[in-house]
Amino acid sequence: MAEVKVPELAESITEGTISEWLKNPGDSVEKGDYLLELETDKVNVEIIAEHSGILESIGKAAGEIVQVGETIAVISEGKPGEQTHKEEVKAVPSPPKQEETVKQGDMRNQESVLATPAARKLAREKGINLNQVEAVDLMGRVNKQDVEKTSKQPAEQPVLVSKQPSQSVHDKPADVIKMSRRRQTIARRLVEVQRTAAILTTFNEIDMSAVMNLRKKRKDQFQQIHEVKLGFMSFFTKAVIGALKTYPLLNAEVQGDELLIKKYYDIGIAVSAPEGLVVPVVRNADRLNFAEIEREIANLAMKARQAKLGLADLQGGTFTITNGGTFGSLLSTPILNAPQVGILGMHSIQYRPVAVNNELIEIRPMMYIALSYDHRIVDGREAVGFLVKVKELLEDPEKLLLEG
Repeated sequence: MAEVKVPELAESITEGTISEWLKNPGDSVEKGDYLLELETDKVNVEIIAEHSGILESIGKAAGEIVQVGETIAVISEGKPGEQTHKEEVKAVPSPPKQEETVKQGDMRNQESVLATPAARKLAREKGINLNQVEAVDLMGRVNKQDVEKTSKQPAEQPVLVSKQPSQSVHDKPADVIKMSRRRQTIARRLVEVQRTAAILTTFNEIDMSAVMNLRKKRKDQFQQIHEVKLGFMSFFTKAVIGALKTYPLLNAEVQGDELLIKKYYDIGIAVSAPEGLVVPVVRNADRLNFAEIEREIANLAMKARQAKLGLADLQGGTFTITNGGTFGSLLSTPILNAPQVGILGMHSIQYRPVAVNNELIEIRPMMYIALSYDHRIVDGREAVGFLVKVKELLEDPEKLLLEG
């Protein structure tokens, strides 16, 4: 008899939600068969059988949250049909009492608390609600020491709440749609970053004439040579890297009461996917040429649309670029992609009258750009300087060749 456990997925992932069981109790299982699909914070993962036999029982149903290392099923040696109905019924947990349901719901509310995996594990072992733990971390993140400190304090008496029937505000038609785990994670992280970071946004505008003229002049030749289209993202990626080298605090990450200033440039590119926005990462973007950047972005965007992004595609970005202009956005204040401390927002290009060299009024293709940053780490001088650097490089794109 072999237990099926939730495998180690990634350093930052400690739990997931069972999306669908691909095998039922009593089914024959071969080693390497797909047993279930697990939805995590970042991607969906298919769990395979490590042993051959019969799926004897399932301990967790679709829609339930499971922890890494938790036993979720049992595979036994034998032939199909040998399990008894009694065994199958035994595998399904009995419904909890009303008081237990309230308590479990209260514990699940802890998902919104920013905490390290070690802290979550210790809190579960000691039965401590993370909402009651005071964090001393600069990012507001609960660590193991915070939980240990709380465990030494007298525990509060639980309050049992009677569940009342929900009352409809009105009887007009409405659809109730359950949020996917990824959507819930997106929502939770947006709230977390608003709570832990001092987000500020500064703006500038770019005359896109030079980039557009260069692209128009070279795009056919570029595609013929490199077999990939020349878009705007490669220009912006190169300009962002040049600005990050000048203002390295925007390529940093907060770790406790320390700053990790990174000397590499893994640029996250926000991409719209069926289940929401995802941010795959272009690795070592400073070492790539224009064609390599465009090819990598195109590949990641295709994988996102086909829901084929892996964990390795999404982890470890140092700075993010998001382009609301593809949807017609004129101006926005992008939210940080924690634990990063900066994100650049691109917007739609609009032809507007501008003063050229303070002498002539001309119609030029203009784009607003927005930099959201963590003001605890980055001062206004660095933020404004960063945007000015991006503007200078894009208004004279030949400088991008000198930036490397």
